Amino acid sequence: MLAARTTLMTVLLWSTLTTAGAAQPRVVPPAPSPPPPEASPAQRTIRVEGKGEVKVAPDEAFIDLGMETLAPTAKAAAEDNARKMDKVITALVRAGIPREEIKTRNYTVFPEYVPQTRPDQEPKLKGYRVGNTVEVHVRELARVGALLDTALGAGANRVESVRFGLSKPETVQGEALRNAVERARQAAQVLAAALGVKLGRVLDASTVLEPRHPIPMPMEARFEARAAGAADVTTPIQPEDQTVSATVTLLYAIE
Repeated sequence: MLAARTTLMTVLLWSTLTTAGAAQPRVVPPAPSPPPPEASPAQRTIRVEGKGEVKVAPDEAFIDLGMETLAPTAKAAAEDNARKMDKVITALVRAGIPREEIKTRNYTVFPEYVPQTRPDQEPKLKGYRVGNTVEVHVRELARVGALLDTALGAGANRVESVRFGLSKPETVQGEALRNAVERARQAAQVLAAALGVKLGRVLDASTVLEPRHPIPMPMEARFEARAAGAADVTTPIQPEDQTVSATVTLLYAIE
């Protein structure tokens, strides 16, 4: 009887262990990554780049001019600057520039010290300098010189630059793009001939239109006063042609 009970317990124990072992999840190893596909002759390509440019006369200008004032206190310098700058803006508006075409570009207030004559000398405050710079948008380029004279005559004592640009650069970007495509196509033909292969169809094309920023024309930094005999002389301004550029990349199949 004891032997039969022992045999029964052994069978039950073996059955339990077998069931527990079967319940454990199996760990499946990851499948190996497929090898990279080999390039076939049908996938041979030629990639070329072409750049096109178009030069065109500008049709707008931007004048950066301003007023600088110096006073013992920042408040006094700011008030003096405001009065003088308002006089300049009023003169430009009377000359035909819409007020909305005159925008503030920069406004600064900083202390100014007397130059030191010795290294051990204590800094001495000279006053506060206030600068106010505005941008004047001019759509009639023939009036740029006269408007500069108007601003200087009204008291402006700083001209930073005169910049020329295009109001609608998209009108000439298409021509620059066509020039870029033609140059890229010619480059592909030269490469194919040199390699002894035949060009196929275009598989991909991409382009970058380079933004056109107005080119600044450096001007005299500061004007203390206009010469007495120069009141009837208009400042000559010669606009520079603008360049609109486009770059194209073409991917050709090789037959």
